[in-house]
Amino acid sequence: MSPVELGRLELPHGITLATRACGPASAPRVLLLHGFPEGAFVWDEVMAALASSARCVAPDLRGFGKSSSPSGVERYRARELLEDLGAVIERLGAPVDLLVAHDWGGALAWALAAQRPQLLRRLLVINAPHPATFLRELRHGPEQQRASAYMNFLCRADAAALLAERDYARLWPFFGDAAWLDEALRERYRAHWAHGLEGGLNYYRASPLRPATPDDDRVLRLELPDEAVSVRVPTTVLWGESDVALRPALLDGLERWVPQLELLRVPDASHWIVHERPALVVATILRLLGAGR
Repeated sequence: MSPVELGRLELPHGITLATRACGPASAPRVLLLHGFPEGAFVWDEVMAALASSARCVAPDLRGFGKSSSPSGVERYRARELLEDLGAVIERLGAPVDLLVAHDWGGALAWALAAQRPQLLRRLLVINAPHPATFLRELRHGPEQQRASAYMNFLCRADAAALLAERDYARLWPFFGDAAWLDEALRERYRAHWAHGLEGGLNYYRASPLRPATPDDDRVLRLELPDEAVSVRVPTTVLWGESDVALRPALLDGLERWVPQLELLRVPDASHWIVHERPALVVATILRLLGAGR
């Protein structure tokens, strides 16, 4: 039987997040954040392996799964999403010992660590670009511009309907040639996606960080002052270098904004390294928890 507990966190500002958790309350606190098109369930194997060493909590982010999914793109801007995370951490007992985040969860984690560093002791980002290097590559990196072109498709008004067609025929390819994606896991994804895709897509619509188009060139005018995006907490970046959506150039020069940086490159892993190399993720978390004592 899985040690993962199911629950709901009702936040003071009216948002409720479905959560998964395990481990003793007295253990070091680890908050795990997922990305698109995933949910908190993707952390189950990692959390189960950590159950005797850490108190792990993984929420379905706003707009995903059984969590609150308010209507309106403006409800998915960074300010509101960070309010969710701040409230979760305050509920767990700030600061958390380690914030672990992948994909869109990583985007939120970068912002939280820069703006509210008192809420976390250490940060582990897994295949999620820092906003400053992402902005640079979206402006000047043709390879990343091509790799990110799919983001503009996800911003279409009909994207949710198109992705859901024919048993999510356009969504499964996001995972590439995924040997880990067996039928049992596919059923978990189907059940998760059945709650709706619109909230997750609103993350893309609300963000200016996507390739410029004739109708939306905000990325060309966006300014990110160093003081707004610099992260002063000890940070580890675990990066599958075979990520087709996020190219390795996103790591270049990262030390400018993350002075306490440890960079772990994994050449034979992709964007979905949490599924491909769960033992590596667990070992990295345990090492970082030990380093924080």
